[in-house]
Amino acid sequence: MFLILKRKWILLFLCLLFVVASVVVYFSAIRPTSMPKPERCIVVDAGHGGIDNGASGKTTGVLESELNLAYAQTLQSLFEEFGFRVVMTRSNPEGLYALTAANKKKSDMQKRKTIIDQAQADVVISVHMNSFPLSSCQGAQVYYAIDNEEGQRLAQSVQSSIAQGFSSARKTATVGDFYILNCTQKPAILVEFGFLSNPEEEQKLQQEEYRKQICLNVVGGVLLFL
Repeated sequence: MFLILKRKWILLFLCLLFVVASVVVYFSAIRPTSMPKPERCIVVDAGHGGIDNGASGKTTGVLESELNLAYAQTLQSLFEEFGFRVVMTRSNPEGLYALTAANKKKSDMQKRKTIIDQAQADVVISVHMNSFPLSSCQGAQVYYAIDNEEGQRLAQSVQSSIAQGFSSARKTATVGDFYILNCTQKPAILVEFGFLSNPEEEQKLQQEEYRKQICLNVVGGVLLFL
């Protein structure tokens, strides 16, 4: 009887070791082998805001500016969990433009540049949602500035990470001529998380679990880059 009980405890112990090892392997796939230095900074830019709503959903009418903020805040929480300092260009529904500015779009973008410069960011991530006349278009796409080699490497790392978890995502990052990418020499990317013009993706983009998972893939890509 003693030997039988002893064998059961040994088997139980081995099973527990297996479970612990499995958990370690799983989390090592998404977490760095060593935590990033606290001084590292991520600027998360929620696109649009204020009078600039960006695109809107074709079936629900959801505004891009609202989704951008929600996704940016989720990224902020995740990066802070990994020990990064996170600077948000926009933390509320309001725009960044001066109310008296004649060209509010220009004023808004210049303010974003100022925030990025002052933050001394290691990485810049601009959050957007896509739209296209052809409703069948779908999938997340990551952009980088043409003359930014580190930005290209970051973009491909994030794109590959997203593609591993979402089959609809593009496989290759692409060049994008956007002010937010061109205004800094830091590694900068613009992530179009999906198409609001695609009814199915429009619904998914509004789901909390979907948002958390795709944001986690973005963070994973950034960690691999760093």
